[in-house]
Amino acid sequence: MNEIQRLRNIVTQLRAPDGCPWDREQTHQSLVRCLIEEVSEVLEAIDNNDFELMEEELGDLLLQVVMHSCLAEEERHFDFDDVARGISEKLIRRHPHVFGKDDEKIDSTGEVIDRWELIKAEEKKLKGGKETSSIFKNLPPQLPALLFANDIYKRVQKNGLAEQGEWSQKKVDEESEELTEEQVGRTLFELVASCRKNGIDPESALRNFASSQVDRLKSETKP
Repeated sequence: MNEIQRLRNIVTQLRAPDGCPWDREQTHQSLVRCLIEEVSEVLEAIDNNDFELMEEELGDLLLQVVMHSCLAEEERHFDFDDVARGISEKLIRRHPHVFGKDDEKIDSTGEVIDRWELIKAEEKKLKGGKETSSIFKNLPPQLPALLFANDIYKRVQKNGLAEQGEWSQKKVDEESEELTEEQVGRTLFELVASCRKNGIDPESALRNFASSQVDRLKSETKP
């Protein structure tokens, strides 16, 4: 028996009528906080370059995947094999330059990402999804505000819109010249402290501003 199957069997036993009361009570919704916490702990291990801790925390994260799969299997939606099969097929489908007969050479990460997005769009069409031309389509709504803002700005740059607005590329370049990671960390920390002093939630403030820029750019670039 491989270790993945052993883990699945353990989770099934924990969820059984004679298993663990806490595990039996869990739902997809109740496990959301656990999932977020486990991801955060994996990130901490990566930031600290602590491979021993990373191994442990990845195991905790894997447990969350197995737990959600077990819950879905109980409700006859899907199981862990379906999850693994789905991601395997997606990886093969979205890398024709590696797994397919496609002879077209890809020389850069940018080209890989562009092709990934094209294939993704085609998959959505085949599923009957409505395609949108917006550069901000499919922004993950639950991203933390900093990642959300980073994703938005990345798309703005890619689509040549970085000269619009008070945060134009020229202004950003001027203000970020020779900026170090430590300076950024200190500035962000000081901003959080100032927000707390003034009763402002920094997460909401950044998310709301980023969202307002998406709305503004959508209206300005509307054909």
